[in-house]
Order: sequence, then C-alpha cells, then structure tokens
Amino acid sequence: MSTVSTNLTPADVAPEYIRGLPPYVPGKPSSEVRREQGVDSITKLASNENPLGASPKAIAAVSAVMQGMAIYPDPTGYDLKMALCNRYGVQPEQIVLGNGSSELLDLCARAFLVNGSEAVYSQYSFIAYPVAVKCVGATGVSVPAMDYGHDLDRMAAAITERTRLVFVANPNNPTGTLLTEAQIRGFMTQVPQHVLVILDEAYTEYLPPEKRMDSMALQHEFPNMVVLRTFSKAYGLAGVRVGFAVAHPSVADLLNRTRLVFNVNALAQAAAVAALGDDEFVARTYETNRAGQQQLTAAFERMGLPYVPSYANFVLVDFSGANLPAGEINKQLLSRGIIVRPVAPYGLAQHLRMTVGLPEENDILISALEEILKK
Repeated sequence: MSTVSTNLTPADVAPEYIRGLPPYVPGKPSSEVRREQGVDSITKLASNENPLGASPKAIAAVSAVMQGMAIYPDPTGYDLKMALCNRYGVQPEQIVLGNGSSELLDLCARAFLVNGSEAVYSQYSFIAYPVAVKCVGATGVSVPAMDYGHDLDRMAAAITERTRLVFVANPNNPTGTLLTEAQIRGFMTQVPQHVLVILDEAYTEYLPPEKRMDSMALQHEFPNMVVLRTFSKAYGLAGVRVGFAVAHPSVADLLNRTRLVFNVNALAQAAAVAALGDDEFVARTYETNRAGQQQLTAAFERMGLPYVPSYANFVLVDFSGANLPAGEINKQLLSRGIIVRPVAPYGLAQHLRMTVGLPEENDILISALEEILKK
C-alpha cells in the first residue's frame, strides 16, 4: 500500500468532465411540496405524467407477476420484444430494451462516443442529451433553435469529422415543437452514413393521426438512425421505467453489449406487454390530452400569455411580459400546492412548462394563475 499522503479526496480526482456536470433538477415530488409548503392538496403538473394513471391491463399484469419478485427478470425481454415486433413490424435483433428511454440515450453515448468526439443537438432540447455526452468526456455541440424547435439545416452544417451522434427530439421536450417526416428525411440525406441519428419519440402517441409518421420504416430506409420510444408517457408506466430502441441489428448489438443484463425488471416487462395491447386506454389518453390542451391554451390566450403550440402533453408558457418573473410565479403556485416545471436550466428563465392534467386539475392551475397575475 502506498504511504504517500495527500489532501485529495476521491471526488477531487474524478474526471473533470464529471465534476463539471450540473446536477439534474427533477420536477418536485408531491411529498416534498407537501412538507415544504404545509399543504394537503397537491396538483402535480410538472413531469409530463399521464393524468389517467396506468392502463388497467398493465396494473393487472403487474399484480399477476408480483409473487415472482424473487426471480430475476428475463434478461432478453423475449415477450416484450415479440409484442413490439408484432406491433411495429420489426425484428427482435433490432430491439434494445431500456430502463426508460433515458437509459437508452446513455447507452448510445457510451457505445459511440469517446473523449474528443462530438454529438450535435438543438438548443432547448431534452437536457439529458448534453448530460449523456459529457458523462463520457465527449463534446456537445448545441445548435441555436428556430422558433423554439430544431433547425435541421444548421444541425446538418454543424456535423464535422468528429461528430458521432446527433439527437433529434420529435416532438421536442420542453417546447413541444414538431418536425415533419419530409424534414427528417431531408435531414437524413445530409448526414454521413457513419453518424448515428437518435430520433427520440417519447411523445409520439400524443400526435394527431395526420401528423404521425412511420418512423420504423424511416429507420429501415436509413440504417444510421435509432428510434427511441418510452412507456412512461401515454402508456402511464413512468414509475416502473421501460423504453425501447429500434436500430439496425449491428447498432442494436453494440447497445445490447453495453446495457446491464437485468436493466428492465419483471414488473416493467409485464406491464409494457399489457399496455401495448390496450389501444382503448391510449386512445382515451390522447383525447384527454387534446381536450386538456385546448382548455389550457384558451385560458392562456384569455390571460394574454404567449405559449409555444405543443404536440406533446405539456405547454411551454412565456411569462416575460407578466407582472411577475416566472420564478416568482412558480413559487406562488407551489404555495398553493400546484407543481409545474421551471425550465431555466434550458435557458428559458421566463418560461414555465405545464403538463396537461385532468379537467379539474387544469381548472385549479388556471384559477391560480388568474389570481396571481391580477396582483
């Protein structure tokens, strides 16, 4: 054992790119707001969760497998992969299962980035992208947004010989903007074949039917594309964490080598299989969200609050012209037990992101905002 004495700690000698990571600030949990604000009634509209809860079929499926919790889950996720193959017309060797799609973002970074390589993403896109990139010592290249969304031409121009990954969120979080299939196809024709494009479709189930695209066919057309989906949003399984990627088999193979063997637990796998077959629940989720968005945006217009038209299950609202800064409005909402999402870490200090809730939850938010803004 070395007898050299220093004043350094393990944290001091961790990689600089890890020590420089900003801490992730999640949406406040209801229990924390209850403790801090001393309120009993909580209206949580911060984390883009499904206000209808989970599919009843998923809940029943979880109940059926709970007695087997002492047994490790299927490391291959066979049943879930077969259900995904049947739904989307893909092959098992194209699928990678993840502990939510966020883990899959991390796997892509670990598998394809090294110190000195680059990844391109848009300003105002999901904050997990730069975190995943920095965690492996690579360099993130943030391209200025256009109308709060992706400027694909500028993103294509930002690709260099060091670029290995490009992240595209569609719809985008936290702004809710949408790219068309024609735009994405045109972008893919500009991307070198060795650069992997990650198409993050966490909110795709909220799109109107005429806006939906066959991204699985697009992935088949462009082997350097990975399509990410999650069960956390429209399927209501945020608490058990399960997502999937569809990729060329050679890409999927590398991601599967990188992931932990038992990364998706047995309850999550069973819930996802059942939820995938509950079309009625997903349809009800879509209709609830559409009506809730109309309810909220009509109120924002009445109050003179600009917002970004959204194709997801949230709305980004601009308070730069309000009588109070967004941070103060957020504090006053919290004091009333209403949780929304500040997005200052995204560079949007005067905006708040508000998840679409049930009609009565939306009413609570609207009434509180009207009261706060009249002061």
